[in-house]
Amino acid sequence: MDISAKTSIDPVCGMTVKLGAGKPTLKYKGDDYHFCAQRCHDRFDADPWFFLSGDNKRQVKTAPKDARFTCPMDPEIIQDGPGTCPICGMALEPMGGVPDGPNHELIDFTRRFWVSMSAAIPLLILTMGPMLGLPIREWLGETAARYLEFALAIPVILWAAIPLFARGWSSIKTWNLNMWTLIMLGVSAAFGYSVVALFMPDVFPELVRGESGHVPVYFEAAVVIIALVFLGQMLELRARERTGDAIKALLDLAPKTARRINKDGSEYDAPLENILVGNRLRIRPGETVPVDGIVVEGASSIDESMITGEPIGVEKSEGASVTGGTINQNGALIITAERVGAETTLSKIIDMVSNAQRSKAPMQKLADRVAGYFVPAVVGAAIIAFFAWSVFGSEPSLIYAIVSAVSVLIIACPCALGLATPMSIMTATGRGAHMGVLIKDADALEQMARVDTLIIDKTGTLTEGKPVLSDVVSFGKISEDELLGIASALEQNSEHPLADAIIKGAEERNLSISTLKAFKAITGKGVQGTVKGKEVGLGNAVMMEHLGASGDIDGDEITAIRATGKTVMFVAVDGKVAGMIAVADPIKQTTADAIAELHASGLRIIMATGDSEATARFVGKELGIDEVHAGLLPEAKKELVDSLRAKGRVVAMAGDGINDSPALASADVGIAMGSGADVAIESAGITLLKGDLAGIVRARNLANATLSNIKQNLFFAFAYNAVGVPIAAGILYPITGMLMSPMLAAAAMSLSSVSVISNALRLRTTKI
Repeated sequence: MDISAKTSIDPVCGMTVKLGAGKPTLKYKGDDYHFCAQRCHDRFDADPWFFLSGDNKRQVKTAPKDARFTCPMDPEIIQDGPGTCPICGMALEPMGGVPDGPNHELIDFTRRFWVSMSAAIPLLILTMGPMLGLPIREWLGETAARYLEFALAIPVILWAAIPLFARGWSSIKTWNLNMWTLIMLGVSAAFGYSVVALFMPDVFPELVRGESGHVPVYFEAAVVIIALVFLGQMLELRARERTGDAIKALLDLAPKTARRINKDGSEYDAPLENILVGNRLRIRPGETVPVDGIVVEGASSIDESMITGEPIGVEKSEGASVTGGTINQNGALIITAERVGAETTLSKIIDMVSNAQRSKAPMQKLADRVAGYFVPAVVGAAIIAFFAWSVFGSEPSLIYAIVSAVSVLIIACPCALGLATPMSIMTATGRGAHMGVLIKDADALEQMARVDTLIIDKTGTLTEGKPVLSDVVSFGKISEDELLGIASALEQNSEHPLADAIIKGAEERNLSISTLKAFKAITGKGVQGTVKGKEVGLGNAVMMEHLGASGDIDGDEITAIRATGKTVMFVAVDGKVAGMIAVADPIKQTTADAIAELHASGLRIIMATGDSEATARFVGKELGIDEVHAGLLPEAKKELVDSLRAKGRVVAMAGDGINDSPALASADVGIAMGSGADVAIESAGITLLKGDLAGIVRARNLANATLSNIKQNLFFAFAYNAVGVPIAAGILYPITGMLMSPMLAAAAMSLSSVSVISNALRLRTTKI
């Protein structure tokens, strides 16, 4: 670089930098580089090769996930930047699920809470002191004490409570009546009445003024209500942050850097955002795999519990795929990055969890309908209580009327009702992600708890989906190895899973694969060709008929092998059936126990497979499956789902292939095995990162626990209001001779929301 030049180009941002102007500089491999700002200097210093190689120009910039905000209770509300929900008044949260930086609403509310408390405590001492034997009002004088109460209340009402009043006023303007409506009305009534009573006592009847001429005031009630509301909001905000812990934990799985091997042979830890597709990365023992990729060198054991829930290490060698966020246990690996940034499996998991947490469950519709009528009903109840006490109450009836009306407005908080479902859904989807159960939306979770029929594919769901060679039987003088060699020669150009099993079986026996000539494939039957001058063929019984090969293909030995669920293929040599090769698809080790647990949970289990009748029947009998449907095309699987739903069954369909996607989309709940095709995963409401039935058991248990938790929350919210409103209105006054204080009503209101959230958070530790 020509350091005598008057200007230089910033290698990071491309801006022209004037030399000698005090701008940051850095020497790298003998050359001086100049930067427009310290930020560009630091980015270059962290990864020089990225900018000098031009890779920075290939980098795809994506919008930050937290750029848009939404409401946890009303997910249809989406806007750029933070704010409050116009429907419920709650603070909007980043759509990425995790706030970037501190929670400013929590900080602000905490500050306002302490200001409110600093006024509430002396107010309580002033008003409650005489009851405790403290003659404070006598020392000050009644008039001075009342004006002091007013002075203490002013900063709380005119400053601290502004956000609460703003939300209440917004709810009235938009006619989305909610908890803030009630709080604003209740506090305004208590404070407004007290101001009139302090400055214009003559407007009240003489009986209300009493012998001293003073009308009772409730400044302390208004202030303490505000303080308790802020306390409840602080507790609620902190609890809501905990529902995002699952996403935070997932984000923490990805390392911040990756050790890139540059094209010039150098290597160093580069920022993860600078890693591009095709980069070669070194992963040392104990390190976390930074991105999804393919092993190109080395061998190791990878802890994939992040995506499978199983802590057992998975062996990886050249050609194996690895997933970002998993942990390299022992050996050293070099991988080629295949998916980076938002395309990695981990990023997609985070997106799916975040989207599911914002979705609404069908049960929430009930709560929404009730909440829509709730606030007007509460205002009506407060008005009725006011007039009932004014007309029929004992003296001072007007005071009792105001106290009861304010208490009704304050205690009847619809927030608990609104939070009941979304808090449970948010917690459950996070818990599911850590168990390898990804939930696309709340509807799928709720429906999963109601499912009574489970349809499952065989290959890849009940079985490993990776056929292995099981039997080689010669019918004549030809040896088994020679028979297998001919079969492997015929299948060497095929991509069929059965062909792969035959070739691997030959490799395990160290057999050399002969050259094949005149290859020809017969659709639905088999293949034929010439090997070492002999006319050979491989396929099913129909293929043998096509070739005109003579020999017994229905013997007892063949029948016995077929009865064990194995796929039988015959080998013909020069017009004769020379032998038989059988391939088996082993049943997964976890399948039998999972089937038993699913049966115990009340599910009827049906197998729907495109495989042969004999194989399907064997697997079905082996596992105790209730119904077996074999030889089904994709359309037939969908028709089976539709027919069961038409009979009133709630159907879940589990599968992993493209052929399963129509049935997955048609079922009440589609369950995709994460090891399967992308289209199957897109068609499903639930995805199991580890493709076995044990994941369905976990999904079912999680769904049941979540639905139970939602019902508990809704019952608590309904019961709380059903009991609280009449008590606040004074229904117990004839028995106890006391009315509920507005302060106690505020405490109960705050406690209801916190209780609902705390109950939802139990899902984090519930045994699934």
